[in-house]
Parts: sequence; structure tokens; C-alpha cells
Amino acid sequence: MNILVNTRLLLHGKMEGIGFYTHQLMQILVKKHPEHTFYFLFDRPFHQDFVYASNVVPLVYGPPARHPFLYLIWFEITIPRIVTKYKIDLFFSPDHFMSLRAKVPTVLAVHDLNFIHHPEHFPFIESRYYRYFVPKFVHKAKRIIAVSEYTKKDIIQTFSVNAEKIDVVYNAPNLPYIQFSEEEKEKIRKKYTGGKPFFTYIGSLNRRKNTARMLQAFDKFAEKYPNEACFVLVGKPMWKDKALDEVYSKLKHKDKIIFTGYLPSEEVSKILASSVALVFVSLFEGFGVPIIEAMSLGVPVITSSTSSMPEVAEDAAILVDPHSIDDIAQAMEKIYFDKTLRNTLINYGQIRKKHFDWNTSAERVWNTFMQALK
Repeated sequence: MNILVNTRLLLHGKMEGIGFYTHQLMQILVKKHPEHTFYFLFDRPFHQDFVYASNVVPLVYGPPARHPFLYLIWFEITIPRIVTKYKIDLFFSPDHFMSLRAKVPTVLAVHDLNFIHHPEHFPFIESRYYRYFVPKFVHKAKRIIAVSEYTKKDIIQTFSVNAEKIDVVYNAPNLPYIQFSEEEKEKIRKKYTGGKPFFTYIGSLNRRKNTARMLQAFDKFAEKYPNEACFVLVGKPMWKDKALDEVYSKLKHKDKIIFTGYLPSEEVSKILASSVALVFVSLFEGFGVPIIEAMSLGVPVITSSTSSMPEVAEDAAILVDPHSIDDIAQAMEKIYFDKTLRNTLINYGQIRKKHFDWNTSAERVWNTFMQALK
């Protein structure tokens, strides 16, 4: 069987959410199924690390699909030609997008419908593209993979899609698991905060991730407890956000806030493992991978009471109203000073993390592939 995979987000040294998702699944699937040929479709030169096995055939076809007009060319002109040329039996697209013109059974992964519920989180043209085409994609796809039960229900209710064609396949941690001594954690604290304890956030810095309110909540915490903790934010801005810049300019405790930018996964693991807690109070998530990454590293979690996050966290996190700065600040205070609570959440997290494993997820994705071919 010839399987075409959209791998345009496998970017060496620059991978983020869906890129990691693609990487984790495909490195398992190609090795478990050596009898099949996997054509990996890149829209720019690729790194050899992504050729996971001898049954992977990398293809590079432009244009680089990084803008809605280029999405149209790549998905509706380039991909149909490749499907015909290489006699593709199945197309897997892990990033919301697919080809309406390609005559091949397609499995589409949908991570969330944030573009429907919060179009203001996207640049105008991106938002219009998502809102126009994704409804068409979900109806055209032979099968859909949703990353949570919440996302599955959202797809069904929003687009009137038949529930029978949607399979729920959870994500799993992307960060490498490390066993980290207290001495090593102290070195990380000295490196980033001069030795002070710190809260951590991992992800893009943008409106959807609620970055502004997290900063304001920490500023409240720091105002009340000026000598206690810092806040380390790991990630980079997704788009220019003047509102976030304005919020940051008014903070009183900027000296306790550290922006690291994009970091290698191993360094991110070290920072997270060394923190007091993960603060991940996004406004909307289809899953929320940092939640389970913190659990796997033995770090308590503060997350949102909205969308998929209660489903992922269950009892292993403090749930807050992401729109309430006071609620977030109070959770920071509670988790920082209550050691018993921290230990309880860590213990619950160790139980909860067992539900998320890439090998299990890869097996379920393969089952979806087989269903799509029936």
C-alpha cells in the first residue's frame, strides 16, 4: 500500500504542536508497518532525521504552503498530481487541511475548532480560509481523527458530521522524560531566575493562550509576595500582538518575568521539571499537551475549566476561569504555598498520565487508516 502523509510541519529545530504530533505518530507507524510505503510530502527541503525508516520516500514539492493562497495551490493542485503520479492508496493529513480535488481516501486530523469559536485569535485571511474550507474538509474526509472527546462533539455539533466517521485518538507527551535530581533542578533555577522558584508556561504567546491574563495574574501574585517566585514563559509569539505588548508595558514586576523564546525539547523538559507548577490557562484547546507533559515530569498543573482541558486533566490539576485574573492569581498562591496540595496533584498526575501513550495512539490511528480503506 502507498500512503501519502502531509509532513509540511516537520521542521527541524522549529517544530511546534502539530509538527510534534506528526513526528510522534509517523516514526512509530512506519517502523511497525515496513510492508507499506510511506510518501512524506514536504513543501521545502527536509531534514534526514525525518526519514525514519527505509520504507519512507521523501518528496519535496512547492510552493511552501505558509499562506492561504499557497495552501490552495499546494493542496488543490500539487497534491492531486502526486496522488496520481505515485498511485497513492491513502492520504493522511494531520493539520486540519486536505485536498478537495484529490481522488483518494483521506484521513484528516482535527485538533480544535478555535477558528470557529474565536476567529479574533487569527489574522483575518487565515481565519477566512479556515472558516470556509475546514467545513468542506470534514465532510469530504473518509474518516476524521479528533484529539479529544470534546473536539469530537464540537465537530459533530458545529458541522453536523456523522459521529460514526470520527475516531478519538489522544495526544501524548512530546517532551522527553527525564529523571532530574534536586541539585540539577537548582542549577536550572540559577540559570533562569538566579535561584528563585518559578512558575512555568509552555506554548505560543498569543491571545488564544491567554498570555496577557497569565502575566497580569502573576503580577498580582508578585505584588502580594514580592520576594517569592518568578515566571518563566517558554515559547515565541505566533503573531504580533499589540494588546499583549501594552499589557506587558504596564506590569510592575517585569524583572521577575523571563521569556526564553523557542528552546530545544530537552531544555524545556528541564525547565518544566524544575518549576513549582505549570500555568496553562488557555482560552480554548482541543487537547492541551503541556498538561500531560507536566504530569509526566511530576509537576502540578493550573489549567482552565473550559473546552477540553478538564477532560485531559481530570482531578490532577487546579481548574480556573481563564477570564478571571483573580482566579488565576489565587490558584498560583494556593499551589505555591500548599505543599500538601502540590503533592496530591502530582500523585493524581502520575495516575492520569498513564492514559496518554504514543504507541497506543499510533495503533488507533492505524485502525482509522484501515477503516478509511473499507
